[in-house]
Amino acid sequence: MDDDGSKSLNFQEFKKGLEDYGVSVGKDKAQQIFAMMDKDGSGTINFDEFLEKLRPPMSSARRQKFDKTGDGVVTVADLQGVYNSKHHPKYKSGEWTEEQVFHSFLENFDSPNDKDGK
Repeated sequence: MDDDGSKSLNFQEFKKGLEDYGVSVGKDKAQQIFAMMDKDGSGTINFDEFLEKLRPPMSSARRQKFDKTGDGVVTVADLQGVYNSKHHPKYKSGEWTEEQVFHSFLENFDSPNDKDGK
């Protein structure tokens, strides 16, 4: 979707991405959706804005469970305290270490263009 590699979507990229994924909406409806997702009003949707609208909200109870430091943000350090790698099949088979399993888990949250492990 991010055709220009800017790590954000302008309206044209967003509309084309919808079409590429088989979501057929008119230009007006696409503009409404785009405006709703463009939380900061910059005219582009960054990766965080995009994911924030796609992911269901995290319940307070779940956030408190994950937020081990109590700072209101779920960080990699917080996840290390609650994620158990020992039940992963590749750990059980001896193919991966706990660290490899954890890094694989974190990759699920990385941007395709910015794999920073955070």
